[in-house]
Amino acid sequence: PRPPTPLSIHPVTPHAHPFASSMQRLGKQALRKFRGIPSARTFASGKEIKFGDEARASMLKGVNKLADAVQTTLGPKGRNVMIEQSFGKPKITKDGVTVAKSIEFTDKYENIGAQLVRDVASKTNDKAGDGTTTATILARALYNEGVKSLAAGMNPMLVRKGMIAAVDHVVNLLKDSSKPITTKDEIRQVATISANNDSAIGSLIADAMEDVGNSGVITVQDGKTLADEKETVKGMKFDRGYKSPYFVTDTKNLKVEYESPFVLLYDEKISSAQSLLPSLDLSHKTGRPLVIISKDIEGEALGVLVLNRLRNNLKVVAVKAPGFGDNMKANLEDIAILTGGKVISEETGMKLEDVSDEHLGSCKQFSATKDDTIILHGSGAQSSIEDRCTALREAIDTTDSSYEKEKLSERLAKLSGGVAVIKVGGANEVEVGEKKDRVDDALNATRAAVEEGVLPGGGSALLYASQTLDGVKTSAASMEEKRGVEIVQAAIQIPAKSIIENAGEKSELIIGKLLEEADGKIVSRGMNSLTNEYCDMIEAGVIDPTKVVRTALLDASTVSSLMLTAEAVIVDLPDENPPPAMPAGGGMGGMGGMGGGMF
Repeated sequence: PRPPTPLSIHPVTPHAHPFASSMQRLGKQALRKFRGIPSARTFASGKEIKFGDEARASMLKGVNKLADAVQTTLGPKGRNVMIEQSFGKPKITKDGVTVAKSIEFTDKYENIGAQLVRDVASKTNDKAGDGTTTATILARALYNEGVKSLAAGMNPMLVRKGMIAAVDHVVNLLKDSSKPITTKDEIRQVATISANNDSAIGSLIADAMEDVGNSGVITVQDGKTLADEKETVKGMKFDRGYKSPYFVTDTKNLKVEYESPFVLLYDEKISSAQSLLPSLDLSHKTGRPLVIISKDIEGEALGVLVLNRLRNNLKVVAVKAPGFGDNMKANLEDIAILTGGKVISEETGMKLEDVSDEHLGSCKQFSATKDDTIILHGSGAQSSIEDRCTALREAIDTTDSSYEKEKLSERLAKLSGGVAVIKVGGANEVEVGEKKDRVDDALNATRAAVEEGVLPGGGSALLYASQTLDGVKTSAASMEEKRGVEIVQAAIQIPAKSIIENAGEKSELIIGKLLEEADGKIVSRGMNSLTNEYCDMIEAGVIDPTKVVRTALLDASTVSSLMLTAEAVIVDLPDENPPPAMPAGGGMGGMGGMGGGMF
């Protein structure tokens, strides 16, 4: 066949149409104008770089602004900070990390400095749960003194080396000076101090820890009354959640919640849907939900459960068993004793196909998220639970392995401790939110104190530790390293000074008197800023958890010393030609009749 004739486009000539020449001329003018318009871009047009002292000074401005806002909250007479929120009412808080996270600057260099110090507060909060204000203040003090030294021409790497040596010395000294806490009264003192000297919150947390044990599960919720309440429920919580989000019954909170479910326990993987039919049939006939806890569930079995959950509204959920290997089997046995069921295991000759109601456990309430599961009011015999707890305690006493002791202690806490719920009351949402922040801080601080002990509070432990750094200074190999030690020595006095100043007192005279009396040792005597009296801080209950103080110092020194080593800071230049805003009508430009919407 002949190839098709190619199409040809002929230019319009002036003779083809009376207006052709005018149209061509106008088109060329419009094209020239269009080429002269710069294109709108939504990304930065380049980078800006600052070097050396200029870069560090710019970051320091942001660090100082953030630290000034956070520092006002420190101590028993510290003030609250009010934060505007993009939705809802303003937030009022005394929590350092909450204040730090809410701050962002338009100046990019200031914002980099603020972000790095904000990261210090976040890390301290993640590790210790408290001490975020102290960490922020320490980071500012360390960086501020370091910037001055670098401006004088010192080597940042050697200054950092001296700082690290000083911090290591102080951390070891804090550990050696730590006092373990064991009594309920000591726990109440720690919680009271961390809750901004609210003795009611301190007593509430001490009661909750007494009910469920130091390793027990304590959760904090919004209350429905004006008063704070504590509710203790015997149950078990473990860190495994539902296998599929399709099991969720509470879509708002992404939770699975059932009342009076059957509990099926199996120590192997479940792949076949056929093996689950007896259990599913029993659940369907009785109208009770079915909770499946197994090593894993996958393939056809998981698919059938999800399908029946969606199409037939079958009340079922599958959860992975906690732990691995022998520890997983031991955890399943614990759950079986708590719920009054039996672990289906092929090692004992039992199969899923042979399951009857006598093999299934039960509980009054079951809830699971994607991360954890709580079983409340198990139907197991109390005598069996007590016998199991006794056996676990004996195993803890006899084993020499620290790993085994840890795992056995976890199991004992889950089986015997139960779950305590603290419900925070208040007149309105703002008050409840502020108090809830303090309860969370107090709870975290108390757990940290139980874990590593306590030190004299009010910043006095770090204050006295600053006197012990003279030996580290003497052994420094260079002037820069010696200066690094001096930076830490000055910085760790700042928290005590800030607490005293927030209480309306002159810090210089009080700090001088305390250091003179201490004579180079960490002593328990200090300044109680709540009563403005000199006293024995431990006896007065003014104490800080060792873990909180240690973590705050380590996190602050790590980030601030790294900031000092930065010689260049690179940021995006702002876009000179931001994209134009949408027209008020919201219509599509260029389409007549649609600019103001469609009718």
